[in-house]
Amino acid sequence: MAGTQSIAPSGRQISGQSPPNPTPASKISPWSALAVAVALAYPLLVWTGLAKIPPAAFVLLGILGIGIRIAATNRLTRSPIEIIVLLFAAAAVAVLLTISPTIAARAYPVAISLATATVFALSLRQPPTIIERIARLTQPNLPAAAIVYTRGVTVVWIGFLLINAAISLWTALWGTLNLWALWNGLLSYLAMGALFAGEYLIRPKTRA
Repeated sequence: MAGTQSIAPSGRQISGQSPPNPTPASKISPWSALAVAVALAYPLLVWTGLAKIPPAAFVLLGILGIGIRIAATNRLTRSPIEIIVLLFAAAAVAVLLTISPTIAARAYPVAISLATATVFALSLRQPPTIIERIARLTQPNLPAAAIVYTRGVTVVWIGFLLINAAISLWTALWGTLNLWALWNGLLSYLAMGALFAGEYLIRPKTRA
């Protein structure tokens, strides 16, 4: 799974007090949509083209995708920590290219999942959490109970992203190309959708 930057709680409202400097949803950069498009297309492109196109071309595409995510992050949150984590992910994929080009071509989803999990984890130490920021895009006023809830959701997403990264790494190292593409291009997104749906269903029970 690579489309880990678009993760967010649903837009159902939770009322409360005003946050500092919320970012309106209408100002979200199209860079975010482009980053998601690259993440969705990447497994299919590798699956159909790896036998004909040098792996380095896909690694460059993955690094470009990370660059697009950096542009989206800079526009949306201007968080230097998030940008540093993404730069480290891009550097790791580039270094892996010199060791094993084929594995490097499959490493983009792993790098994105780990980078996103790291950003989410760091936001727990330096609030507001990523999930809280995203929730405030559509509902700026959050009570204390809702903020606690978004922290819990952030922890759940960290767990999901780490599990996803582990499975993606296994498919990259020991799985066939078909299995790698199936997980990273389809099954991981179905699992993500199930998590979205589960969070949406339980949220009314946790509202203040």
